[in-house]
Amino acid sequence: MASAPLLDLHVRSYGESREADRHSFAQVVLPVSGEVALEIEGRFGRLDPLHAAFVAPGAWHSQYSSVANRSLILDVGMPGFEQGPWQQLLERPFTAIGPAARKLVEFMGILAAGGAPAPSVLQGWTPLLLDTLTLGAGQPASRLAALLARIEAEPGLPWSTDSMARTAGVSVSRLHALFREEHDSTPHDWLLRCRLQRACDWLAGSERPVAEIALAAGFSEQSALTRAMRRAMDTTPAAYRRARRETRSKTQ
Repeated sequence: MASAPLLDLHVRSYGESREADRHSFAQVVLPVSGEVALEIEGRFGRLDPLHAAFVAPGAWHSQYSSVANRSLILDVGMPGFEQGPWQQLLERPFTAIGPAARKLVEFMGILAAGGAPAPSVLQGWTPLLLDTLTLGAGQPASRLAALLARIEAEPGLPWSTDSMARTAGVSVSRLHALFREEHDSTPHDWLLRCRLQRACDWLAGSERPVAEIALAAGFSEQSALTRAMRRAMDTTPAAYRRARRETRSKTQ
């Protein structure tokens, strides 16, 4: 097994080849962009900018990706973990990255893009990052967070339960179970509500043609958006836009 200094940070991108590895130091995988599939001692997780992984010393692991990706890889010698209350991070290898930790990752990602950060910067940043991640380690992370963020950002993509399950890194049956547990909904119903909300936002806040909004929100055509709004809201796109404009004019 390879050894490493107490702290080391480097940037990596992974391809489709999958090779197993292990080392004597702990490793934190922090995706900056794209997605990476990672297996640690038989446990599988899909990493993205909202999800990180911790590889314990001596643990066999492999990773691969079929899309463009970039990750910060933080190598931490065991004395580094022994000096703080971070052992629990190694005990749950896959975890969500909360807003505070995400800011720290983004900061270091900018620095690393310009070259290796100074050792003093890395020594100050690492304990703060691990402490921040530890604060949320005891809370169950939503397995759907990255998927929902992706759909909200791109509702017009041809989402299906199969593609949603692949993005979340779960089976279709598990996807349905997670939506029931976390949102008391089915994937299809949540997706429809998301698309309707985005369409309403665009209708109220832009001058885009209704047909264009319908396609951007994920509806096959303008009439499909009209039918969905009639069923869910008892209105039409044109009527909704007109009502919102009248409301704004009265408050101005």
